[in-house]
Amino acid sequence: MLATRRAAHAEESAEVEVLFANVKKMKAVTKKIEASMARLEQSGRTVQEAIGPVYGNTQRLQTQNDNIDRIQAAIGKLREPIDMQDREERILRSRPDRVGLQEYISSIDRTSQALRSLKSTNMRSNQQVISNLTNLLQIGTENLEGVFRDMLREDSQPIEPLKQITTGKDYPRMSSNKASQLRTVNQHIAGYASQAAQTNELAPSAKVYAHERGQYIMLSLQNLATASKSTARKVDASAVYRQGSNGIGSYAQGLQGMYTAEYDNICHIFSRDEWGPVLLATCQSSLAAFASTLRDLDAHVRENILTDCYLAYEIIEVVSGMSHHLESKTGELKYALSEALKPVRETAKSSLSILLNDTRSKVQQMQALPVDGSTVPLTTEVMTRLQLMTAYLPPLSSIMRSLGDGGWSSPSATSSTTSIPTIKSFDVGADGKQLFAHYATDTIEILISNLESRSRSLLRGKGLQGVFLANNICVVGRLIRNSELDSLLQGTQPKIDAWRKKASTSYNEAWRDATKELLDSQYTARAARPPSTGVAVDSGAILKSLNSKDRDDVKKKFTNFNTNFDELVTKHKSYKMEPEVRQTLAGELSFVGTMYERFWQRYHEVDKGRGKYVKYDKQQMSALLAGL
Repeated sequence: MLATRRAAHAEESAEVEVLFANVKKMKAVTKKIEASMARLEQSGRTVQEAIGPVYGNTQRLQTQNDNIDRIQAAIGKLREPIDMQDREERILRSRPDRVGLQEYISSIDRTSQALRSLKSTNMRSNQQVISNLTNLLQIGTENLEGVFRDMLREDSQPIEPLKQITTGKDYPRMSSNKASQLRTVNQHIAGYASQAAQTNELAPSAKVYAHERGQYIMLSLQNLATASKSTARKVDASAVYRQGSNGIGSYAQGLQGMYTAEYDNICHIFSRDEWGPVLLATCQSSLAAFASTLRDLDAHVRENILTDCYLAYEIIEVVSGMSHHLESKTGELKYALSEALKPVRETAKSSLSILLNDTRSKVQQMQALPVDGSTVPLTTEVMTRLQLMTAYLPPLSSIMRSLGDGGWSSPSATSSTTSIPTIKSFDVGADGKQLFAHYATDTIEILISNLESRSRSLLRGKGLQGVFLANNICVVGRLIRNSELDSLLQGTQPKIDAWRKKASTSYNEAWRDATKELLDSQYTARAARPPSTGVAVDSGAILKSLNSKDRDDVKKKFTNFNTNFDELVTKHKSYKMEPEVRQTLAGELSFVGTMYERFWQRYHEVDKGRGKYVKYDKQQMSALLAGL
């Protein structure tokens, strides 16, 4: 056991000695490593001190190299526009059709880009190149304008709009391919114009478009303008204008169609903010020609105002309708058309008072009236004039609203365009038909009142005056009933009835004077008066109750009545009455028969049936009155 322990102890001791020996070796190796590290560190310091300046120089050189590369790149970019100047100049100074439109446009794009780049550098050394490129770009743009003009002229041959008007076909428009090409060219021209810092005026391409297409429209409408003037010429100075007989309707229709088509073309070629200005510029020359035509027609109307005022009304209606249509389609041209229409509108306004004054003056200038009580032609003329006016209610309503209710009665209100407006002229809610009814009523009232006044001066006897007035009132009423005036002048009927009643009263006055002889009130005081109706009257007994003087008075009354009655009947039959007037006036004479019958029943025995004083019995009187 002990031996075993000793053997194990000896073995462990040997291992310890080996470990100690290894430790000594490690310490020796460690010392060697430390010595080597010290030498290496010393060598590193030496190397660092030698290489440090070289490394710093290398970094600075690398930075300089980078800066040089960047400078060279910038110089290359700066030189690039200069280098491309010769190449682009060869293209831009050539005609676009030689190098190709697309290549020409691409060259302009490159030149524009180069010019923008040079301008952004703000370097003095580039000013000459900038000037050269600007001139070059201007040349290219001018050549593009020529291309733009040539492309427009291909589709700008004048047409005859009458073909579209009569057939209802659409007016010519540019094809989508042509519009696309024009839009591309326009964009480049407009781009240069904006880069050249021009004012707010139209771009050069827009000016070219306005000139070429403006000429196209004006030349196309030239024949319609001529036709409008020629159709206004009168062969018969007294002939009244017939609606639609002038060419202004076709002219306006052609103008509207061509403007609408042109606006569609503009929308496909120009930008949204250019549509209105380009359209106005394009239509300027044709609008000026249209305004000139309207001035010529206005002069014609003013020279023939009494017969051709309806042409002014028609022009207002046609042009106003065209203006509203174009405004809804384009949003433009309303003011320009309104200015063109202004002279005609003022003439139309003045015509209302002129017509009233003409009616008044014509009646007052009459030196004689029909001795048979028949109507004067002026009555039919005035009513026909009002009938014709009903065909122009929209334009008449417009000008009457601007004048205000009753404004047509004052010549000064319509003779000047600078007259001060009245409160009535601002009544925008006024009913146009009602205003026309008031005007027509004023016209009829002026006619009838002046005829009545003139008849009192020129016609003898109230009977004849009444017949004359009744005949003219009858014609007025008939022409109202048989036309569009009937529905418009419902409110005028009470006035017409009052005038008719006045005429009947005037006519009946002579008959009432005659029947005064049949009044016998002076005899009723002497005896009780027998009843007038319902009881048989003894004429002989009544006469016996009278003294000889009273009987002589009765005979005288019969004689005077017979004389007056026969004279009135003769006159009545000599009068030329309208059928309605004859029937009305004869019907109103029933009071004569009633009074005669009563007087006859009481005194017919005064001549014992010999007929010396009592010329008519009651049956004969009734038949005679019925025959009137």
